[in-house]
Amino acid sequence: MPRKTSIQKLVGEALTILEALGLPLNNLTERRKVKMAKVFLAVADIKPGIKWIAAKDNTSGNGHTLQTRQIIQFMNTHLGETISPGSYDDIRRKDLMLPVEAMVILSSAKNPNANTNDGTRGFALSPDAACVIRSFGTDQWESHLNSFICQRPTLAFQLSRSRELARTPVTIKQGLTLSLSSGKHNLLQRNIIEEFLPIFGNGAEVLYVGDTENKQLYKDEEGLRSINFFDLSHDKLPDVVAYSKDKGWLFLIEAVTTANPINELRLRTLNKLTESCSADVVYVTAFPDRAVYRKFAHEIAWETEVWLADSPHHMIHFNGDKFIGPYK
Repeated sequence: MPRKTSIQKLVGEALTILEALGLPLNNLTERRKVKMAKVFLAVADIKPGIKWIAAKDNTSGNGHTLQTRQIIQFMNTHLGETISPGSYDDIRRKDLMLPVEAMVILSSAKNPNANTNDGTRGFALSPDAACVIRSFGTDQWESHLNSFICQRPTLAFQLSRSRELARTPVTIKQGLTLSLSSGKHNLLQRNIIEEFLPIFGNGAEVLYVGDTENKQLYKDEEGLRSINFFDLSHDKLPDVVAYSKDKGWLFLIEAVTTANPINELRLRTLNKLTESCSADVVYVTAFPDRAVYRKFAHEIAWETEVWLADSPHHMIHFNGDKFIGPYK
């Protein structure tokens, strides 16, 4: 196998292992992933031609620790990199950070009392992680991996900070089932109904749901008119409308995958749409993930909310004086 191909194969396997061990890689750039994988390979002493069963840790008889400059040298010599030796601090601060936090790699393996900025500190695989890593590609991989994960919460889980928030049912007229057409936009609308509203909707009842093929897939005209929401023009309504009787809040929610967040102009339109409404209005822009949100963050109107489907227990508040709620 050509050297470049064998390096790529090792990098792919390293990323598979790191993700399985619970490192959150989704929000990293491809370059960051590759560098982290190669740092991991260096610390494990794995290079082309060496199998995972030979991965080394810092235990007696198998001791293997590397300082950051040595990691760079290993990557340049064996893994096709041309990193400057002066970049050692980047290796420590960026590429080693997640594996160390996840306890896959130990910092100061030889000297636990070494200062954080001590360049002579050695990094090594933790013995527990090394046991799992050596089993990669064997029949023992799944059992060793499950044992490792059961002993500790993964870093991905800890960083997600999923909160135990009370969920309340979201009501659509009894016996009614909605069937959304396929597509990313409609999937996001489903997430709004099944995830956002049960967590943040305070027992909200869905009054309107649009659809990319059928703009007025569901509309409770009686419910909308009961709160003086009279303008039901399909070209003005947001993607999802829901009402919480407990709070007296009307949720106007835009699902954004490619365009049209609640910016200042859209907020102005929605304000006019609800100027006679008896409910207090909460404006929410929903995105599938941070990557899409970042494209539109500069457009989001103040005094509105943002929700990300891939982090359903949290919200981003474009306001200054309150958590979530209407502005009068």
